[in-house]
Amino acid sequence: MALSVETLRRQLGKYKFRDLTVEELTAVSRAYPNFAFSMNTYTFKDGSQKDLLNFSGTVPVKYGNSYNIPIRLWILDSHPFAPPICFLKPTANMGISVGKHVDAHGRIYLPYLQNWSHPKSTIIGLIKEMIAKFEEELPLYSLSSSDEARQSELLSYIAKITEGETDMKSKSKIGGDKNEGCLNKITVVGAGDLGVACVLAVAAKGVADKVVLLDLSEGTAKGGTMDLEIFALPNVEISKDFSASADSKVVVLTVNSLGNAQTYLDVIQSNVDLFRGIIPAISHYSQNSVLLVASQPVEIMTYVSWKLSAFPKSRVIGVGGNLDTERFQYILTKLLQAQALGKDAWIIGEQGEDKVPSWTSCCKSVTNQTETTAARNSRENVANRAIEVLKGKGQRSWSVGLSVADLTDSILKDKRKVHSVSTLAKGFCNINSEVFLSLPCILGTSGVIEMVKLEEDPLVQEKLQGSAGSIHDLQQQLKL
Repeated sequence: MALSVETLRRQLGKYKFRDLTVEELTAVSRAYPNFAFSMNTYTFKDGSQKDLLNFSGTVPVKYGNSYNIPIRLWILDSHPFAPPICFLKPTANMGISVGKHVDAHGRIYLPYLQNWSHPKSTIIGLIKEMIAKFEEELPLYSLSSSDEARQSELLSYIAKITEGETDMKSKSKIGGDKNEGCLNKITVVGAGDLGVACVLAVAAKGVADKVVLLDLSEGTAKGGTMDLEIFALPNVEISKDFSASADSKVVVLTVNSLGNAQTYLDVIQSNVDLFRGIIPAISHYSQNSVLLVASQPVEIMTYVSWKLSAFPKSRVIGVGGNLDTERFQYILTKLLQAQALGKDAWIIGEQGEDKVPSWTSCCKSVTNQTETTAARNSRENVANRAIEVLKGKGQRSWSVGLSVADLTDSILKDKRKVHSVSTLAKGFCNINSEVFLSLPCILGTSGVIEMVKLEEDPLVQEKLQGSAGSIHDLQQQLKL
């Protein structure tokens, strides 16, 4: 159909990036004039609803013969920074071939959607990949007359998405689903070893009412994700659908790009490109969540998450030095029997070799300068011994998962506990750039409530400023 630009502008009145969306949909209309555009109510997995622009039509696919595959694409109000939601639109005599890119409800999953990144990704590019994938594996088949009756239930489900009533919502009318309306929901993004470890640790700690593992990998479940499906943990859902994360209190980011980058900068840029397709969608579905970044390098990826989400700085934090701090305190108090030092000890700065030991108080009972110097030297010796022990401890997936569970526990239960986490360090120690470093922070339901004051130590300040400078230099070379 011919697309009226003015009509489209009026329909997209509440869209955040209306002009960009109008421009792209006009191009789609020229390339695929058979598509029909309309505004309808879309019902998300959590039962929430929103009026969204959608368009439906057919795409030409050659699979031996030529076929016209009916599809329907929903355009989110954060488009083009979030990918469309894509469905097949089968007729009564069409059956859905569940496979690598299509689920039983006709939802379409493609690498193009998972790697969506404006301005590189476009709807026309998406449709082209859709056609290419459908030519490898035809998503629909013709039903016999005896099977058409059974198809009506599926078509009814797909239709109800636009009518504002899903099977999930129907359950709540009958007697309710215990997972719906949960108070504490966590989403873990990324189904690699770290993502699975975070899910298991959070589930074991009993932190959340519901945990969603968002698997962005191509194809069907495999490895640890498949095992999670087989052994079905209570209140754990595995999904490839961003909408499954809706209304999460905490979103844990564990994904890292596995590209063939040659330099360290290329590796980071590859991760940035990956986050550009994730963060806008995550922040769209959970606008009041705390983003907890475990992806590497954590300082830079926390900064990237903050910039892409436009969340306040208090609600974007990195796992930072939490694990190292807990280990450091344990080594001091349990192994070296230095209880007085351990309770005020922190690992701050950046992860890796440049981490810095520091204290929130020191030698309060010492008044003489000579005694103060002696106390500092003694503390320095013990701290160095603890750091040597700490160096032998790697950051394995399961140990980082335990640290993530510890942090989410403090956030969801509003414990007001102090953790060393990656937070915006601008203004601290005369740091003038927007960089994230690990610092002791009080955590609650809104993320960072307050930064805890550290003792003044010129050497610590010098190291933090050096870390801030090198991180800022790297950030300046990235393309956000």
